[in-house]
Amino acid sequence: MHIIVAGLSHKTAPVEVREKITFPEQSLPEALHALISYPSINEAVILSTCNRTEIYVVANNIDKGKDSIIKFISDYHEINRNKLQKYLYFHDCKDAVLHLFRVASSLDSMVIGEAQILGQVKTAYNAAFESEATSTILNRLFRHAFLAGKRVRTETEIGESAVSISYAAVELAKKVFETLKGRTVMLIGAGEMIELTATHLVSNGVSKVIVTNRTYERAESLAQRYNGVAVKFEDFIEHMAQADIVISSTGAPHYIVTKEHVSRVMQKRKNKPIFFIDIAVPRDIDPEVANLYNVFAYDIDDLDSVVQTNLEERKKAAKIAEGIVEHEVLAFNSWLASLEVAPTIASLRRKAEEIRLRELEKHLRRLSNLTEDDINTLNALTSAIINKLLHSPIVKAKESANRKDGYLYIESLRYLFDIEEGDQAESAPGFIELHPKSIGD
Repeated sequence: MHIIVAGLSHKTAPVEVREKITFPEQSLPEALHALISYPSINEAVILSTCNRTEIYVVANNIDKGKDSIIKFISDYHEINRNKLQKYLYFHDCKDAVLHLFRVASSLDSMVIGEAQILGQVKTAYNAAFESEATSTILNRLFRHAFLAGKRVRTETEIGESAVSISYAAVELAKKVFETLKGRTVMLIGAGEMIELTATHLVSNGVSKVIVTNRTYERAESLAQRYNGVAVKFEDFIEHMAQADIVISSTGAPHYIVTKEHVSRVMQKRKNKPIFFIDIAVPRDIDPEVANLYNVFAYDIDDLDSVVQTNLEERKKAAKIAEGIVEHEVLAFNSWLASLEVAPTIASLRRKAEEIRLRELEKHLRRLSNLTEDDINTLNALTSAIINKLLHSPIVKAKESANRKDGYLYIESLRYLFDIEEGDQAESAPGFIELHPKSIGD
């Protein structure tokens, strides 16, 4: 019974390798069934995102488990085994648990504290659960990982500070306006950064979107996405007075928004505040516009400065998060250790003996006329009954240790006899001798 994770990520493999070893969501059931068909693999979850592909398994042998994973990926993606291995990393047992908890808590992400990874881990687990590729251990492991991830996000400020250019733009906009609800944004250009920033602004309350682009059809397409309106590029200055926020990112070699343009716009706006975000290089907006009353303008360097400051804040939060993760790893490993055969048998014996002694003592107090020989006979009799009752479950438990899914029997045994994790004994205690004198007193 060994937890193993094998994977490649932005830390170990370039994008041209990562894109070859992905598992689209629709292909996961087929891939999972192929993976758990290997004799050494008992359970499996496949996590596949743009920055990482990781395979989590429960295996009955570490070396055979790792070899099966390599063979599976190699065969499934038709990639040379030797070429694949140089990009893979492996963690097993406690290190595998720690790795997953750090992934779910966004401590292993390209951007520490990013919010998407926890949802991606949940999606991967749900796909495996619905495909019946998980059982006792991975069910508990991933649900505990979700708990760790939730604790990190609620008990630290790891996700509070903007650490992307688009998020930083939104944060600065919030400082200019009390609220973004009901505000209008103008998008000049239609690139990826423009879209991302606009998406964040809309999700924060911006209600109207105006789009302009040198290619009008592209402007129309983007405007439809946000239920906005498109305007022709040569006319966008005339519409700018409607905008509270202007985001610009074009490939123009010179300023397309000048101080003179903005002066006219501010007259139409009656000097109501306007916020410019220039994420173009070279810049689209003349920095002199910031000298106008109630005009706030930031370029890519300003935004980057905000990002770097916030990254430092996230690093501080990450130190606290690591402590939370370590605590949850210890809790999970304590449960996992309870599924070993020897501790379970020891706990079962201990519990049975405690019950026997408690009941025997209670009834002997009512039987004051018994001799010491009678007491010893009852002690031996009740011990023999306990031994015979436990004999078969213990034998079956030991036999299950050699089965592929043996830990399922151990968990069932603990459930049926209500053996808690705290009941675990370090070693089998043997039967406690009953001292007749103490019972008779």
